[in-house]
Parts: sequence; C-alpha cells; structure tokens
Amino acid sequence: MTIPDLGPLWLTLHLATLTTFILLIVGTPIAWWLSVTRWRIKAVVEAVTALPLVLPPTVLGFYMLVFFSPNSTIGGLWVDMTGTQLTFSFVGLVVASVIYSLPFTVQPLQATFETLGRAPMEAAATLRAAPFDAFLTVIVPLAARGFLTAVVLTFAHTIGEFGVVLMVGGNIPGETKVISIAIYEHVETIRYAEAHVLAAGLLAFSFMVLLFVYVMNRRFPLHVGSGA
Repeated sequence: MTIPDLGPLWLTLHLATLTTFILLIVGTPIAWWLSVTRWRIKAVVEAVTALPLVLPPTVLGFYMLVFFSPNSTIGGLWVDMTGTQLTFSFVGLVVASVIYSLPFTVQPLQATFETLGRAPMEAAATLRAAPFDAFLTVIVPLAARGFLTAVVLTFAHTIGEFGVVLMVGGNIPGETKVISIAIYEHVETIRYAEAHVLAAGLLAFSFMVLLFVYVMNRRFPLHVGSGA
C-alpha cells in the first residue's frame, strides 16, 4: 500500500493545536459570561455561538470567503496591515477554524460552569479573593473535566473540518492543504489506497477521542456547587 504524503497531517495538527489554544483564551470568558449573566441578550449570544452547529459548512465558508476577501473591509484592512491576504492562507484557516469550532469550546465549558453554580465564587469572595484570582484558583480546577472535554472536542472537530477550509483556504500544499482536503483530492484522482489510509486514520482517531471523553467523564465526576 502506498504511503501518502504526511505533510497535510502535520499541517492539520498544527492548525488544530493553534485553534484549540486560541479558543481556550477566547471561549472561556464567553462561556463564563453566558453561565452567570441574566441579560436578555444572552439568548442572542448563545444563538450566534451555536450557529456553526446548524449552518452547512459551505454556507459559513462562503461568507467567510466574502468577508476575508481583499476587497472587503476586514480583508482589505488585513492586507494593509500585513501585506498578505486572509483568503487562501494558513492565517485565514486559523481564523475560520476558530469561528467554526467555537461552540465545541463554549458549550461544554458553559454547561460545566452552570453545574458548578455560584457557591465556589461566593466562598472565595468571603476570603477576599479578587474575582479573577478566584476564577483561576477555584473555578478552573473544579471545571477541569469541562476544560478537558472542550479541548478534546475542539481539537478533534478542527481536524475533521472540510467545507469551511476548502472554501476559505483552497488546496495549497504546505499552506492550506489539510488532511480532509488531501482525502478529497485522493478520491478525485482515483487514488483510493492513499485516501483509505488517511480516512481510516481519521476514523480511528475520532473513535478514540469520543471513547476518551466518555471514559474521563465517568471516572472523574464533576464537583457540583450550589446554584443558590
């Protein structure tokens, strides 16, 4: 059996790692705010955050392609600042992946924060801990299972992206040709043996990710606080 080019694999791992890291930074405060706020706008933010779950990837990818285009305000500003374009570039793939995988970070964290309730933060406040310090030293350790689930699901989801990355990044070797695009290319060129190796690898990886999440959720129960 022919061994396929592993370049797309390393590019995909790089993309997934960077996307997951960015989403932990961006998604955590969003999830925390959604778990504690009582503003009416909460439903709107939740709907916007969850849009990638229901929109066809090609629809999301099309609008990203439009907004990232050098002729658009965002794309043009990026070109002026960096001299490069967002479309058909690795940076564009990262931005698109962050948007597309956002709910896979926010929703597990929001559910975990809501389950913990307000009691941990209130207890920390009685000890005169600043809100940010209390969040880092109390909430984050208690929500470790939620963070683990968010990281694993975000990483896995990014690896499996196809429609969005194809629309925004195209198929540029070493730049935007990730593993899902490589599989599509192998199938198009009737190289089923190479496609099978990559597809089987993704299938095994996806199964192991889900198994890992379910096992960890069973072995490490969440410490629940009072929501009162």
